[in-house]
Amino acid sequence: MQELYTPTMLLSIISFAFATAMTPGPNNFMLLSSGLTFGYKKTLAHIVGVMVGFPVMIVAVGLGMGTIFEMYPALYDVLKVVGIGYLVWMAWKIATSSSSMGSDDEVKKPFTLLQAMLFQWVNPKAWVMVITAMGSFITSQEHAFLQVIVIAFTYLSIGFLSTNFWVLGGVYLQKFISNAKRVKMFNGVMALLIVLSVLPFVLKG
Repeated sequence: MQELYTPTMLLSIISFAFATAMTPGPNNFMLLSSGLTFGYKKTLAHIVGVMVGFPVMIVAVGLGMGTIFEMYPALYDVLKVVGIGYLVWMAWKIATSSSSMGSDDEVKKPFTLLQAMLFQWVNPKAWVMVITAMGSFITSQEHAFLQVIVIAFTYLSIGFLSTNFWVLGGVYLQKFISNAKRVKMFNGVMALLIVLSVLPFVLKG
């Protein structure tokens, strides 16, 4: 029986997952902003949503949903348009939000668990990550199911590190960005970075 993964392949998967999960992108900029704006406890649902949502996306695509995009490639183009539109809208919401600490503003709230999970499906960077991982690390039809699970579990584990790293970074910034005006300025910068970070993936090809 063919080996599921060699140690070298596993190291490659871990390295790829770490690099793609930790580097700047829409998820991480939004987590950083949420950590600063709402604090760690109120961002927990967002953290879990990203941690779980992306591996669920990997499993769904890896176990058959990807064939739909192979049959109807135009769907990916539609997804890119929807994704960038939603990201621009989210960027605007972040840019106009201010610190909730000491505020009774109930309109500006952090992501819920479901919102964070669903966001993965309209995040162009997430799609590029999934497609690249599937193309690079699914090496055997015989072991495809287990390989998809290994990739998903790797991202789940590293997602715990990356989401907490970015959120805690935002919490730490509260020491230096304490008033609502500065928080709003910071969120404006984050909103711009969210849009800029996804443009290379949207315009690719």
